[in-house]
Parts: sequence; structure tokens; C-alpha cells
Amino acid sequence: MPATANASDHIPAFTWRDGNQFQLLIDGAAFYPAMLEAINHARQHVLLEMYLVESGHITGQFISAFCAAAARGVAVYLLLDDFGARGLKRGDRERLIAAKVKLAFFNRLHYGRLRRNFFRDHRKLLVIDGVRAFVGGAGLTDQFDTRDPSANRPWRETVAAIKGPVVADWQTLFSHTWRRYTRHELTLPPATAAVAGMQRGRICYTRGVTYPEIKRSAVNQVRGARRQVWLATAYFVPALKLRRALMRAARRGVDVRLLLPGPHTDHPAVRHAGRRFYSRLLRHGVRIFEYQPRFNHSKVLLCDDWVSIGSSNIDRWTLRWNLEANQEIADAGFAAEVRAMLSADLEHSKECLLPHWQNRPWFRRILERFWGAVDVGLERWFGGRDKNPLD
Repeated sequence: MPATANASDHIPAFTWRDGNQFQLLIDGAAFYPAMLEAINHARQHVLLEMYLVESGHITGQFISAFCAAAARGVAVYLLLDDFGARGLKRGDRERLIAAKVKLAFFNRLHYGRLRRNFFRDHRKLLVIDGVRAFVGGAGLTDQFDTRDPSANRPWRETVAAIKGPVVADWQTLFSHTWRRYTRHELTLPPATAAVAGMQRGRICYTRGVTYPEIKRSAVNQVRGARRQVWLATAYFVPALKLRRALMRAARRGVDVRLLLPGPHTDHPAVRHAGRRFYSRLLRHGVRIFEYQPRFNHSKVLLCDDWVSIGSSNIDRWTLRWNLEANQEIADAGFAAEVRAMLSADLEHSKECLLPHWQNRPWFRRILERFWGAVDVGLERWFGGRDKNPLD
């Protein structure tokens, strides 16, 4: 049976479940059609929890699918982050409401409550009828649309398509979040996902600093890795524990590689802040690669035959302030697919070598120090305040 929400508003850690099937979907040309096809075949309910939603071609397709599902009697629930969905136009919101789609926004922005506004729902989750789920780092925006020939460097992204018993846990997590943050009950039929394959998986989620399970799990997996630790993340501002675990793994002979954004990123300041860690990591044997063709927004961690894919960049900013959720998979075959995917991305990346990095221009060092100071300042501002203000 899946974990369930209780009167204390806390879900116990989800357990590992056998009998699942996980499919790797690379880029928007693969995951958007699969998600739309699943919505179009929904018969009971559609649950979407999403951070980035912007009006455009992709979102228009999803809105049409949501409205069509609602028209045929499917219960459609959309929980969107209020900050991340600020690009969703009024006309699109009104279209959803008119179609009887249940639309809610996480943590409405309020002027004068700056600290509270930092807490966001960064999860990216779609559940269909309790039998299918999609989890990854993609939002509903044309920035991920690799099928559009006019798109300017569409973002590189990875999504996991899921069937099997673990889908029931994703439904439980959504239901709990909907009730907790909208203050409205969500009544759904029990998830009935049957055994779909031979793969083992579990949900790992966080709720700010009050429940840091993703960081704990990632650090433990890196510490236990014997052959390989490959991390792809869009925003590299890791906690000290993770940095130490990466360096120690490299020193004991593990192949540790970081696949990070190169010249294309939507937050250059975060890139500069993260680059201040390069020198020490490189000196301890960690290999660092910067992806060149476009913005690599993927969030994937591979440790031997264990994989984590989801919304979390495993960076200390979002793990402190955000709701995050990842799918963990323990399967040698799936890990081999992820390894091949990351190997292909590494082929299109530029490796940062220590001698060259130590001779980088002075103005880059200044940018690293400045944005690093901003990072430290924000950390100190929040330091010691472990309670999520939304609780």
C-alpha cells in the first residue's frame, strides 16, 4: 500500500517498490507528445504539479488537452507555482476555469513578505488515472520545444515516464500537497497501477529544510559509490556535504564527473556563483564539463547502478526553499541507458582542466567572488531559520 497523509500533515518516507517500468524521454520532442497522449487517454483523473508554466504553443496544447479531458468527465487538478506561472496569461487561466478544471496556485506572491515569497513549488509531476506518471525537470513552455524549427537553442531536458506500483506514491504525494497548501480535500479513487516491469524505484521528496530527504539520499549514494558518480544539474551551488562527498569519492578512485551549463543559461549569476567551487573540486580529481550547444536543464544523478531524475538540482538554494521531488531507480539496465545519454552529452561539452582554469581571466574571478558573496549572504540571512514559513 502507498504511504498516506495523516493528521500531522506529514508523509513518512516512501519505500522502495518492485515491478515498475521506467522509460527515459530525452528532450521535448519525446516527452511532450507522450504526456499529451496520456492526457488524451485519461478516464478518471489528471493531476499536474508544475513550476514553470508560460503561455505559448506548448502550453496551448496542454490546455486544450486538459479542457477536452474535463469535458468528457475526467477530474483535472492543476497545482501551479504562483511565481513560476506568472507567464500564464489571463485568457489561458480563464479558459481552464471555464472548462471546470480545478486550478490552484502555490504560495501567492505578496509584496512586503519577501522571505515568504522565496518558498516555491519546484516539482514537475503529471499523474494519469493513478497508473501512469511523468517526472523530470521540464516545465510547460516553448523553451523546451525541440520540435519547433524556429526555436532559438531549445533547452536540453530529461523526463522519466513511469508505470507500476510507484505511481500510487506519486498520486499520494500530489494529493497531500494539494490538501496541505490549498486547504481543500482531494477525493480520488485508489491508484490501481499493476506490476508493469522488473525495475525497482522509490519517490524521494523534500519540503524545504523541514524535510531534506533528497540531499540526504544523494550524499549517501555518492559516499557509497564504487565506480561512477555522474551529476548533471542546471544550477550548481551544492551544499558543503555534497561537495565533500564528491571530492572524497574522486580521491578513492571513483569516476566523478559534473555536467554543468556552459555559455547558455537562464541564470548567469548562479553559474558564476557555482564556478567558485571549481578549483578545489578539480584539485581533488573531480572532472567538470560544461555543455556547449544549448542550456542543459537536466537534473540527473548516476551512482553506479542507481539513478535519480526529477525536479531537484540538488543545490542548497532550492533544497532550502522549495518543494522538490525525484524518482530514484535502482536498475542496472536503466542506469546503462542513463550512462549512454550522459556520455552523449559529455561529447558536446568542454572539459575544464585545472591548469587552464587557474589561468582564467581576472574579470571572471571577480564575477565568481561577487555572486559567491551574494550566495553566502542569502545563506546567512536564512541561517538558523529552519521552519518553513508556509507550515
